[in-house]
Amino acid sequence: MAKMAGKPQTEATPAKARLRVGFVLAPRFTLTAFSGFIDAIRLAADDGDRSRPIDCSWAVLGDEDALIPSSCAVSVTTTAPLCDPASYDYIAVVGGLLHGGQKVLPGTYSFLKGAARVGVPLIGLCTGSFILARAGLLDGYECCVSWLHSDEFVTEFPDLRVQSNRMFIVDRDRLTCAGGTSVVHLAAHLIERSCSRAQAIKALRIMIEEQPLPSGAWQPEAIVTRQARDGLVRQAMLLVEQNLGEPQSLATLAATLGISTRQIERRFMADVGISLREYRLRLRLSRARWMVAHTDRSMTEIALECGFNDGSHLARFFKEHFGKSPSEHRRELCSQDPVVG
Repeated sequence: MAKMAGKPQTEATPAKARLRVGFVLAPRFTLTAFSGFIDAIRLAADDGDRSRPIDCSWAVLGDEDALIPSSCAVSVTTTAPLCDPASYDYIAVVGGLLHGGQKVLPGTYSFLKGAARVGVPLIGLCTGSFILARAGLLDGYECCVSWLHSDEFVTEFPDLRVQSNRMFIVDRDRLTCAGGTSVVHLAAHLIERSCSRAQAIKALRIMIEEQPLPSGAWQPEAIVTRQARDGLVRQAMLLVEQNLGEPQSLATLAATLGISTRQIERRFMADVGISLREYRLRLRLSRARWMVAHTDRSMTEIALECGFNDGSHLARFFKEHFGKSPSEHRRELCSQDPVVG
């Protein structure tokens, strides 16, 4: 059994902290989502790695000293009662495993609805978005889920607006993210908003992350997660994704990774079965097709964001790959459903 969040220390009280977060954990919650988020605010709260809750404070909400099991069987002890949501600047819900039926602790839905009524922003970490949606607290909001759970979310909540290609989405007083390492960037967003950019950067650097990513940063695509085994190839994939709209040369990418162009090409082919150039093209086309189907942006805007020179450049590769032009693809979708989005 593990206590992942301690009692508030005497150096600070929640009333003094500039960022106060209350965590609601679902049974079988995702430990990475919880620990990544809480560790980011812990590191931002104090000098160095001293962990005093000075600028940021946090609590795990529930029955007194109850143990809540995570999906990996490590349990976390509650530190504050599930009451008075106005004591916090944000309430973060960490979702659990979906298979077998996602459960919540008694009183969770009424507590979250009460928090919404008094204007406390709500955060859905990982599958926490499902819990917020079941409580009716994402109606009228745009939300984010992992591509891994996108189909399940759409099936259960067909009327909600969901994105599965962004790391996190901030829509007024609802904040949702895909899980994994995206939680630390959402935490950094809140730290920068409530404390300072310097504290956000400091927390990320200690966690061996780069600069804070914006809410519009793209999630790793499904084809990346399923196929990559070589650690260096995964790094190359992420670099390609994060710079998809930039004309980054293969030589520049290889230099960033500290290897030769020949090495990265060889290892990429051995691991993924296609060249890095082909992978980048497929990723650009995959993203372009999603944007054609789910946004109302012009073909020129989509082309430039996805790394093509112009609309004609996109149209040529799009038709070669999918058998139709981007405009034809959008018209077909609009004929099936007049609302694109």
